[in-house]
Amino acid sequence: MYFLYILRCADDTLYTGITNDIENRMKTHKEGKGSKYLRGRMPFIIVHIEEFPDRSTASKRESEVKSLSKFEKLKLISI
Repeated sequence: MYFLYILRCADDTLYTGITNDIENRMKTHKEGKGSKYLRGRMPFIIVHIEEFPDRSTASKRESEVKSLSKFEKLKLISI
């Protein structure tokens, strides 16, 4: 199982990623060892998660979501 996740950062930006272990990935991000993008934008909250059966499908969806405008992403996460 893979997950697409969207995080809302302290500076009101949105970060999108995928993982097969959501709890471990969030721990890694919180420790500042994950994405360089997030290191200066903490704290963050998880605002959206989608589940996928495999990495390929999750990666395709990640690409789709990353191509959305911020307005479209906000509609997706219903904020």
